[in-house]
Amino acid sequence: MPTTTIRPKWHTTAEVAEMLGFGLSKTKMLVLTGEIRSVKIGRNRRILPSWVDEYIERVIADAEGRPA
Repeated sequence: MPTTTIRPKWHTTAEVAEMLGFGLSKTKMLVLTGEIRSVKIGRNRRILPSWVDEYIERVIADAEGRPA
């Protein structure tokens, strides 16, 4: 029987911090300033994987001096 891998649809701020190798405080600041998009669900922030990718692409574009 084949196994199914379930991938999360949302990430927590802590998960994103770990993925990016950032501290939780820095990641929370990026979320609060809108650098990393998020939605608030109840008392929690959730971040789509594609929004993390957008942030990374923007950082790379800035580093290379090209428009994002």
